[in-house]
Amino acid sequence: MFDNLTDRLEEVFKKLRGTGKLTEENIQESMREVRMALLEADVNFQVVKQFIANITEKSVGLEVGKALSPGQQIIKVVHDELVELLGGNTEQIRLDGRQPVTIMMAGLQGSGKTTTSGKLAKMLKAKGRKPYLVPADVYRPAAIEQLQVLGDQLGIPVHPSTTDIKPVVICRQAMEAADKNGYDTLIFDTAGRLHVDEELMSELKDIQSSIQLSEVLFVADSMTGQDAVTVADKFNKDLEISGVILTKMEGDARGGAALSIKNVTGKPIKFVGIGEGLDALEVFHPDRMASRILGMGDVLTLIEKAEAVVDKQEADKLAKKLRQSTFTLEDFLGQIQQIKKMGSLDQILGMIPGINKLKQLKDAPKPDEKELAKTEAIIRSMTRKERQNHKIINGSRRQRIAAGSGTSVSDVNRVIKSYAAMLKMMKKMRGKPGLVTGKKRRKMPKGMRR
Repeated sequence: MFDNLTDRLEEVFKKLRGTGKLTEENIQESMREVRMALLEADVNFQVVKQFIANITEKSVGLEVGKALSPGQQIIKVVHDELVELLGGNTEQIRLDGRQPVTIMMAGLQGSGKTTTSGKLAKMLKAKGRKPYLVPADVYRPAAIEQLQVLGDQLGIPVHPSTTDIKPVVICRQAMEAADKNGYDTLIFDTAGRLHVDEELMSELKDIQSSIQLSEVLFVADSMTGQDAVTVADKFNKDLEISGVILTKMEGDARGGAALSIKNVTGKPIKFVGIGEGLDALEVFHPDRMASRILGMGDVLTLIEKAEAVVDKQEADKLAKKLRQSTFTLEDFLGQIQQIKKMGSLDQILGMIPGINKLKQLKDAPKPDEKELAKTEAIIRSMTRKERQNHKIINGSRRQRIAAGSGTSVSDVNRVIKSYAAMLKMMKKMRGKPGLVTGKKRRKMPKGMRR
Protein backbone atom coordinates (compact mmCIF):
# COMPACT_ATOMS: atom_id res chain seq x y z
CA MET A 1 0.00 0.00 0.00
CA PHE A 2 2.98 2.34 0.49
CA ASP A 3 4.46 1.81 -2.99
CA ASN A 4 3.80 5.36 -4.26
CA LEU A 5 5.09 6.96 -1.07
CA THR A 6 8.19 4.75 -1.11
CA ASP A 7 8.93 5.70 -4.73
CA ARG A 8 8.55 9.42 -3.99
CA LEU A 9 10.80 9.30 -0.91
CA GLU A 10 13.39 7.28 -2.83
CA GLU A 11 13.59 10.09 -5.41
CA VAL A 12 14.06 12.69 -2.66
CA PHE A 13 16.90 10.80 -0.99
CA LYS A 14 18.56 10.03 -4.33
CA LYS A 15 19.12 13.76 -4.85
CA LEU A 16 20.63 14.13 -1.37
CA ARG A 17 23.09 11.28 -1.93
CA GLY A 18 24.89 13.38 -4.51
CA THR A 19 25.47 16.32 -2.16
CA GLY A 20 28.76 16.74 -0.31
CA LYS A 21 27.25 18.06 2.91
CA LEU A 22 23.94 18.95 4.52
CA THR A 23 22.95 22.59 4.29
CA GLU A 24 19.83 24.41 5.40
CA GLU A 25 19.00 25.03 1.74
CA ASN A 26 19.12 21.39 0.53
CA ILE A 27 17.33 20.22 3.70
CA GLN A 28 14.50 22.70 3.13
CA GLU A 29 14.21 21.64 -0.52
CA SER A 30 14.10 17.97 0.45
CA MET A 31 11.50 18.60 3.15
CA ARG A 32 9.24 20.37 0.64
CA GLU A 33 9.26 17.23 -1.48
CA VAL A 34 8.73 14.96 1.53
CA ARG A 35 5.79 17.15 2.56
CA MET A 36 4.20 16.78 -0.88
CA ALA A 37 4.79 13.01 -0.86
CA LEU A 38 3.05 12.66 2.52
CA LEU A 39 0.11 14.87 1.53
CA GLU A 40 -0.33 12.85 -1.68
CA ALA A 41 -0.38 9.74 0.53
CA ASP A 42 -3.42 11.28 2.29
CA VAL A 43 -1.65 11.90 5.59
CA ASN A 44 -3.41 14.37 7.93
CA PHE A 45 -2.20 17.95 7.22
CA GLN A 46 -1.41 18.79 10.87
CA VAL A 47 0.47 15.50 11.23
CA VAL A 48 2.56 16.30 8.14
CA LYS A 49 3.29 19.83 9.42
CA GLN A 50 4.60 18.56 12.77
CA PHE A 51 6.49 15.68 11.14
CA ILE A 52 8.37 18.02 8.77
CA ALA A 53 9.11 20.48 11.60
CA ASN A 54 10.62 17.68 13.72
CA ILE A 55 12.84 16.41 10.88
CA THR A 56 13.99 19.90 9.91
CA GLU A 57 14.88 20.76 13.51
CA LYS A 58 16.95 17.58 13.90
CA SER A 59 18.60 17.83 10.47
CA VAL A 60 19.76 21.47 10.37
CA GLY A 61 23.27 21.68 11.81
CA LEU A 62 23.54 17.88 11.95
CA GLU A 63 27.14 16.68 11.99
CA VAL A 64 27.63 14.14 9.20
CA GLY A 65 29.86 11.30 10.35
CA LYS A 66 32.37 9.57 8.09
CA ALA A 67 30.34 6.36 8.16
CA LEU A 68 27.19 7.96 6.71
CA SER A 69 26.63 10.15 3.67
CA PRO A 70 24.32 13.22 3.92
CA GLY A 71 21.52 11.25 2.25
CA GLN A 72 21.93 8.34 4.65
CA GLN A 73 21.95 10.70 7.62
CA ILE A 74 18.65 12.26 6.55
CA ILE A 75 17.15 8.81 5.93
CA LYS A 76 18.08 7.84 9.49
CA VAL A 77 16.35 10.95 10.88
CA VAL A 78 13.25 10.33 8.71
CA HIS A 79 13.20 6.66 9.72
CA ASP A 80 13.30 7.51 13.44
CA GLU A 81 10.51 10.07 13.04
CA LEU A 82 8.40 7.61 11.01
CA VAL A 83 8.74 5.04 13.79
CA GLU A 84 7.44 7.61 16.30
CA LEU A 85 4.65 8.68 13.93
CA LEU A 86 3.53 5.05 13.55
CA GLY A 87 3.42 4.49 17.30
CA GLY A 88 6.97 3.97 18.53
CA ASN A 89 6.69 0.59 20.25
CA THR A 90 4.96 -2.63 19.21
CA GLU A 91 1.80 -3.15 21.28
CA GLN A 92 -0.26 -6.32 21.34
CA ILE A 93 -3.28 -7.73 23.16
CA ARG A 94 -2.87 -7.72 26.94
CA LEU A 95 -3.26 -11.41 27.77
CA ASP A 96 -2.04 -11.34 31.36
CA GLY A 97 -3.95 -10.06 34.36
CA ARG A 98 -7.69 -10.59 34.84
CA GLN A 99 -9.16 -13.65 33.15
CA PRO A 100 -10.93 -14.24 30.90
CA VAL A 101 -9.55 -11.68 28.44
CA THR A 102 -12.48 -9.83 26.86
CA ILE A 103 -12.08 -8.05 23.52
CA MET A 104 -14.77 -5.90 21.91
CA MET A 105 -14.42 -5.30 18.16
CA ALA A 106 -15.94 -1.95 17.17
CA GLY A 107 -16.19 -0.01 13.92
CA LEU A 108 -18.39 0.97 11.02
CA GLN A 109 -20.24 -1.50 8.81
CA GLY A 110 -18.02 -2.87 6.04
CA SER A 111 -14.74 -2.32 7.87
CA GLY A 112 -14.18 -6.08 8.20
CA LYS A 113 -14.97 -6.63 11.91
CA THR A 114 -16.40 -10.14 11.54
CA THR A 115 -13.61 -11.55 9.39
CA THR A 116 -11.01 -9.81 11.56
CA SER A 117 -12.61 -11.37 14.66
CA GLY A 118 -12.00 -14.80 13.10
CA LYS A 119 -8.42 -13.91 12.13
CA LEU A 120 -7.67 -12.65 15.64
CA ALA A 121 -9.18 -15.78 17.20
CA LYS A 122 -7.00 -17.95 14.96
CA MET A 123 -3.88 -15.99 15.94
CA LEU A 124 -4.67 -16.27 19.66
CA LYS A 125 -5.45 -19.98 19.36
CA ALA A 126 -1.98 -20.51 17.85
CA LYS A 127 -0.57 -18.88 21.00
CA GLY A 128 -2.27 -21.48 23.18
CA ARG A 129 -5.36 -19.48 24.11
CA LYS A 130 -8.91 -20.88 24.14
CA PRO A 131 -10.91 -18.24 22.23
CA TYR A 132 -14.70 -17.98 22.16
CA LEU A 133 -16.31 -16.01 19.32
CA VAL A 134 -19.42 -14.05 20.28
CA PRO A 135 -21.73 -12.72 17.51
CA ALA A 136 -23.25 -9.52 18.95
CA ASP A 137 -24.48 -8.04 15.67
CA VAL A 138 -28.19 -8.81 15.51
CA TYR A 139 -28.97 -6.31 12.74
CA ARG A 140 -26.88 -7.14 9.68
CA PRO A 141 -28.39 -10.03 7.69
CA ALA A 142 -26.44 -13.29 8.19
CA ALA A 143 -23.85 -11.64 10.49
CA ILE A 144 -24.34 -14.38 13.11
CA GLU A 145 -24.17 -17.14 10.49
CA GLN A 146 -20.99 -15.64 9.00
CA LEU A 147 -19.17 -15.85 12.33
CA GLN A 148 -20.47 -19.39 12.88
CA VAL A 149 -19.07 -20.44 9.49
CA LEU A 150 -15.71 -18.88 10.35
CA GLY A 151 -15.72 -20.65 13.70
CA ASP A 152 -16.37 -24.00 12.01
CA GLN A 153 -13.49 -23.43 9.58
CA LEU A 154 -11.11 -22.55 12.41
CA GLY A 155 -12.30 -25.15 14.90
CA ILE A 156 -13.17 -22.37 17.37
CA PRO A 157 -16.44 -22.40 19.38
CA VAL A 158 -19.03 -19.72 18.60
CA HIS A 159 -21.72 -18.53 21.03
CA PRO A 160 -25.24 -19.53 19.85
CA SER A 161 -26.58 -15.97 19.46
CA THR A 162 -30.00 -15.24 17.98
CA THR A 163 -31.41 -12.03 16.51
CA ASP A 164 -34.25 -11.80 19.08
CA ILE A 165 -31.83 -11.20 21.99
CA LYS A 166 -30.32 -7.80 22.80
CA PRO A 167 -26.55 -7.56 22.19
CA VAL A 168 -25.77 -6.70 25.83
CA VAL A 169 -27.69 -9.81 26.98
CA ILE A 170 -25.83 -11.96 24.42
CA CYS A 171 -22.51 -10.73 25.80
CA ARG A 172 -23.53 -11.48 29.42
CA GLN A 173 -24.69 -14.97 28.46
CA ALA A 174 -21.41 -15.55 26.60
CA MET A 175 -19.46 -14.65 29.75
CA GLU A 176 -21.39 -17.30 31.69
CA ALA A 177 -20.81 -19.90 28.94
CA ALA A 178 -17.09 -19.11 28.88
CA ASP A 179 -16.87 -19.60 32.64
CA LYS A 180 -18.57 -23.01 32.39
CA ASN A 181 -16.49 -24.25 29.46
CA GLY A 182 -13.09 -22.83 30.37
CA TYR A 183 -12.71 -20.35 27.49
CA ASP A 184 -10.07 -17.78 28.42
CA THR A 185 -10.51 -15.24 25.59
CA LEU A 186 -13.83 -13.80 24.41
CA ILE A 187 -14.06 -11.81 21.17
CA PHE A 188 -17.29 -9.78 20.83
CA ASP A 189 -18.17 -9.01 17.20
CA THR A 190 -20.42 -5.96 17.57
CA ALA A 191 -22.74 -4.23 15.10
CA GLY A 192 -21.68 -1.37 12.86
CA ARG A 193 -23.46 1.38 10.98
CA LEU A 194 -22.79 3.20 7.74
CA HIS A 195 -21.89 6.21 9.89
CA VAL A 196 -21.51 7.04 13.58
CA ASP A 197 -24.85 7.57 15.34
CA GLU A 198 -26.11 7.80 18.94
CA GLU A 199 -27.94 4.45 18.79
CA LEU A 200 -24.73 2.60 17.88
CA MET A 201 -22.65 4.34 20.53
CA SER A 202 -25.32 3.78 23.18
CA GLU A 203 -25.35 0.04 22.46
CA LEU A 204 -21.55 -0.23 22.62
CA LYS A 205 -21.47 1.78 25.86
CA ASP A 206 -24.06 -0.61 27.37
CA ILE A 207 -21.81 -3.58 26.57
CA GLN A 208 -18.77 -1.72 27.90
CA SER A 209 -20.50 -0.87 31.22
CA SER A 210 -22.01 -4.35 31.58
CA ILE A 211 -18.77 -6.29 31.01
CA GLN A 212 -15.27 -5.51 32.19
CA LEU A 213 -13.51 -5.27 28.84
CA SER A 214 -9.78 -5.95 28.52
CA GLU A 215 -9.60 -4.36 25.06
CA VAL A 216 -11.77 -2.19 22.82
CA LEU A 217 -10.29 -2.52 19.33
CA PHE A 218 -11.44 -0.15 16.60
CA VAL A 219 -11.45 -1.89 13.21
CA ALA A 220 -10.87 0.55 10.35
CA ASP A 221 -10.80 0.12 6.57
CA SER A 222 -7.46 1.63 5.51
CA MET A 223 -8.89 2.28 2.02
CA THR A 224 -11.06 5.08 3.45
CA GLY A 225 -7.99 7.17 4.32
CA GLN A 226 -8.62 10.21 6.52
CA ASP A 227 -12.27 9.22 7.00
CA ALA A 228 -10.99 6.23 8.98
CA VAL A 229 -8.93 8.57 11.18
CA THR A 230 -11.91 10.87 11.80
CA VAL A 231 -14.19 7.97 12.75
CA ALA A 232 -11.48 6.41 14.96
CA ASP A 233 -11.18 9.72 16.82
CA LYS A 234 -14.96 9.80 17.38
CA PHE A 235 -15.04 6.20 18.66
CA ASN A 236 -12.09 6.92 20.94
CA LYS A 237 -13.76 9.97 22.50
CA ASP A 238 -16.99 8.03 23.15
CA LEU A 239 -15.59 4.61 24.10
CA GLU A 240 -11.91 5.11 24.99
CA ILE A 241 -10.56 2.49 22.57
CA SER A 242 -7.37 0.63 23.47
CA GLY A 243 -6.03 0.13 19.96
CA VAL A 244 -6.68 -0.01 16.22
CA ILE A 245 -6.77 -2.79 13.62
CA LEU A 246 -6.31 -1.55 10.04
CA THR A 247 -7.81 -3.84 7.39
CA LYS A 248 -7.20 -4.08 3.62
CA MET A 249 -3.57 -2.98 3.94
CA GLU A 250 -2.76 -5.12 0.91
CA GLY A 251 -4.94 -2.92 -1.31
CA ASP A 252 -4.35 0.37 -3.13
CA ALA A 253 -4.73 2.61 -0.08
CA ARG A 254 -2.14 5.38 -0.02
CA GLY A 255 -1.19 4.90 3.64
CA GLY A 256 -2.61 8.08 5.14
CA ALA A 257 -4.64 6.28 7.81
CA ALA A 258 -1.68 4.26 9.06
CA LEU A 259 0.53 7.36 9.24
CA SER A 260 -2.08 9.58 10.94
CA ILE A 261 -4.20 7.49 13.28
CA LYS A 262 -1.79 7.19 16.24
CA ASN A 263 -1.02 10.90 16.22
CA VAL A 264 -4.69 11.92 16.06
CA THR A 265 -6.18 9.39 18.52
CA GLY A 266 -3.19 8.70 20.74
CA LYS A 267 -3.98 4.98 20.43
CA PRO A 268 -1.64 2.44 18.78
CA ILE A 269 -2.21 0.32 15.70
CA LYS A 270 -2.02 -3.23 17.10
CA PHE A 271 -2.73 -5.35 14.03
CA VAL A 272 -3.04 -4.99 10.26
CA GLY A 273 -5.08 -7.12 7.86
CA ILE A 274 -3.05 -7.96 4.74
CA GLY A 275 -5.39 -10.21 2.77
CA GLU A 276 -8.64 -12.17 2.73
CA GLY A 277 -7.23 -15.42 4.14
CA LEU A 278 -7.86 -16.22 7.80
CA ASP A 279 -4.11 -16.17 8.48
CA ALA A 280 -3.70 -12.73 6.84
CA LEU A 281 -3.39 -10.75 10.08
CA GLU A 282 -0.06 -9.35 11.27
CA VAL A 283 1.12 -7.76 14.50
CA PHE A 284 1.93 -4.13 13.69
CA HIS A 285 5.59 -3.22 14.23
CA PRO A 286 6.20 0.55 13.75
CA ASP A 287 9.95 0.12 13.19
CA ARG A 288 9.47 -2.59 10.56
CA MET A 289 6.74 -0.61 8.79
CA ALA A 290 8.99 2.47 8.70
CA SER A 291 11.71 0.36 7.08
CA ARG A 292 9.25 -0.88 4.45
CA ILE A 293 8.12 2.67 3.66
CA LEU A 294 11.74 3.74 3.13
CA GLY A 295 12.42 0.75 0.85
CA MET A 296 14.65 -1.00 3.40
CA GLY A 297 12.56 -4.17 3.48
CA ASP A 298 11.44 -6.13 6.53
CA VAL A 299 13.63 -9.19 6.96
CA LEU A 300 12.38 -10.00 10.49
CA THR A 301 8.74 -10.32 9.38
CA LEU A 302 9.84 -12.36 6.35
CA ILE A 303 11.71 -14.78 8.64
CA GLU A 304 8.71 -15.02 11.01
CA LYS A 305 6.39 -15.80 8.10
CA ALA A 306 8.76 -18.49 6.82
CA GLU A 307 9.09 -20.04 10.28
CA ALA A 308 5.30 -20.12 10.63
CA VAL A 309 4.78 -22.17 7.46
CA VAL A 310 8.00 -24.18 7.14
CA ASP A 311 8.46 -27.27 9.29
CA LYS A 312 12.10 -27.68 10.42
CA GLN A 313 12.19 -31.44 9.71
CA GLU A 314 10.59 -30.95 6.30
CA ALA A 315 13.11 -28.23 5.49
CA ASP A 316 15.99 -30.59 6.38
CA LYS A 317 14.50 -33.32 4.17
CA LEU A 318 14.14 -30.83 1.32
CA ALA A 319 17.75 -29.69 1.69
CA LYS A 320 18.88 -33.31 1.54
CA LYS A 321 16.81 -33.90 -1.62
CA LEU A 322 18.36 -30.85 -3.27
CA ARG A 323 21.85 -32.11 -2.42
CA GLN A 324 21.10 -35.58 -3.79
CA SER A 325 19.18 -34.42 -6.89
CA THR A 326 16.02 -36.20 -5.74
CA PHE A 327 13.93 -33.00 -5.62
CA THR A 328 10.75 -33.88 -7.54
CA LEU A 329 7.86 -31.94 -9.03
CA GLU A 330 5.89 -33.17 -6.00
CA ASP A 331 8.35 -31.26 -3.79
CA PHE A 332 8.13 -28.29 -6.14
CA LEU A 333 4.35 -28.23 -5.65
CA GLY A 334 4.85 -28.29 -1.88
CA GLN A 335 7.13 -25.25 -2.11
CA ILE A 336 4.53 -23.31 -4.13
CA GLN A 337 1.91 -24.04 -1.47
CA GLN A 338 4.24 -22.83 1.29
CA ILE A 339 4.96 -19.60 -0.59
CA LYS A 340 1.21 -18.98 -0.95
CA LYS A 341 0.77 -19.39 2.83
CA MET A 342 3.30 -16.62 3.41
CA GLY A 343 1.21 -14.10 1.45
CA SER A 344 1.13 -12.60 -2.01
CA LEU A 345 4.33 -12.36 -4.06
CA ASP A 346 4.18 -8.56 -3.87
CA GLN A 347 4.02 -8.70 -0.06
CA ILE A 348 6.91 -11.16 0.17
CA LEU A 349 9.09 -9.20 -2.27
CA GLY A 350 8.29 -5.96 -0.45
CA MET A 351 10.05 -7.33 2.63
CA ILE A 352 13.34 -7.87 0.79
CA PRO A 353 15.80 -4.98 1.28
CA GLY A 354 16.60 -3.08 -1.92
CA ILE A 355 13.81 -4.67 -3.94
CA ASN A 356 12.31 -1.24 -4.65
CA LYS A 357 15.42 -0.26 -6.64
CA LEU A 358 15.18 -3.50 -8.63
CA LYS A 359 11.52 -2.79 -9.44
CA GLN A 360 12.53 0.50 -11.05
CA LEU A 361 14.69 -1.22 -13.67
CA LYS A 362 13.07 -1.49 -17.10
CA ASP A 363 13.71 -5.20 -17.54
CA ALA A 364 12.99 -6.14 -13.91
CA PRO A 365 10.77 -9.25 -13.64
CA LYS A 366 7.29 -8.57 -12.30
CA PRO A 367 5.73 -10.97 -9.75
CA ASP A 368 2.78 -12.73 -11.35
CA GLU A 369 0.33 -14.58 -9.08
CA LYS A 370 -1.45 -15.98 -12.16
CA GLU A 371 1.71 -17.69 -13.38
CA LEU A 372 2.22 -19.25 -9.95
CA ALA A 373 -1.38 -20.52 -9.96
CA LYS A 374 -0.91 -21.83 -13.51
CA THR A 375 2.23 -23.74 -12.50
CA GLU A 376 0.38 -25.26 -9.54
CA ALA A 377 -2.52 -26.33 -11.77
CA ILE A 378 -0.13 -27.97 -14.26
CA ILE A 379 1.69 -29.99 -11.59
CA ARG A 380 -1.62 -31.02 -9.98
CA SER A 381 -2.78 -32.36 -13.37
CA MET A 382 0.15 -34.79 -13.46
CA THR A 383 -0.04 -38.32 -12.13
CA ARG A 384 2.03 -39.25 -9.09
CA LYS A 385 4.51 -41.12 -11.30
CA GLU A 386 4.92 -38.08 -13.54
CA ARG A 387 5.62 -35.84 -10.55
CA GLN A 388 8.20 -38.31 -9.26
CA ASN A 389 9.92 -38.65 -12.67
CA HIS A 390 9.44 -35.81 -15.16
CA LYS A 391 11.42 -37.66 -17.84
CA ILE A 392 8.48 -39.97 -18.58
CA ILE A 393 6.29 -37.02 -19.62
CA ASN A 394 6.13 -37.45 -23.40
CA GLY A 395 4.06 -35.60 -26.00
CA SER A 396 0.72 -37.31 -25.35
CA ARG A 397 1.13 -36.93 -21.59
CA ARG A 398 1.84 -33.21 -22.04
CA GLN A 399 -1.36 -32.82 -24.05
CA ARG A 400 -3.34 -34.56 -21.31
CA ILE A 401 -1.76 -32.40 -18.58
CA ALA A 402 -2.48 -29.23 -20.57
CA ALA A 403 -6.13 -30.22 -21.07
CA GLY A 404 -6.51 -31.15 -17.39
CA SER A 405 -5.04 -27.87 -16.13
CA GLY A 406 -6.76 -25.60 -18.64
CA THR A 407 -3.42 -24.48 -20.06
CA SER A 408 -1.48 -24.99 -23.29
CA VAL A 409 1.20 -27.56 -24.13
CA SER A 410 3.73 -24.70 -24.34
CA ASP A 411 2.83 -23.78 -20.72
CA VAL A 412 3.47 -27.38 -19.64
CA ASN A 413 6.75 -27.38 -21.54
CA ARG A 414 7.82 -24.16 -19.84
CA VAL A 415 7.15 -25.55 -16.33
CA ILE A 416 9.06 -28.77 -17.03
CA LYS A 417 11.92 -26.84 -18.65
CA SER A 418 12.19 -24.46 -15.66
CA TYR A 419 12.17 -27.38 -13.24
CA ALA A 420 14.86 -29.24 -15.24
CA ALA A 421 17.01 -26.10 -15.40
CA MET A 422 16.74 -25.72 -11.62
CA LEU A 423 17.90 -29.32 -11.11
CA LYS A 424 20.82 -28.73 -13.47
CA MET A 425 21.83 -25.58 -11.58
CA MET A 426 21.68 -27.39 -8.23
CA LYS A 427 23.85 -30.17 -9.64
CA LYS A 428 26.49 -27.64 -10.74
CA MET A 429 26.46 -25.93 -7.35
CA ARG A 430 26.82 -29.27 -5.60
CA GLY A 431 29.88 -30.04 -7.66
CA LYS A 432 31.78 -26.86 -6.70
CA PRO A 433 34.89 -27.31 -4.52
CA GLY A 434 34.35 -26.75 -0.83
CA LEU A 435 30.60 -27.49 -0.87
CA VAL A 436 29.33 -30.23 1.41
CA THR A 437 27.80 -33.25 -0.30
CA GLY A 438 26.20 -35.58 2.23
CA LYS A 439 28.69 -36.26 5.04
CA LYS A 440 31.82 -35.85 2.91
CA ARG A 441 33.55 -32.60 2.06
CA ARG A 442 35.14 -32.28 -1.35
CA LYS A 443 38.93 -31.89 -1.03
CA MET A 444 40.44 -28.50 -1.74
CA PRO A 445 43.36 -28.09 -4.16
CA LYS A 446 46.71 -28.91 -2.57
CA GLY A 447 48.01 -25.36 -2.68
CA MET A 448 44.97 -24.04 -0.81
CA ARG A 449 45.08 -26.47 2.14
CA ARG A 450 46.13 -25.17 5.51
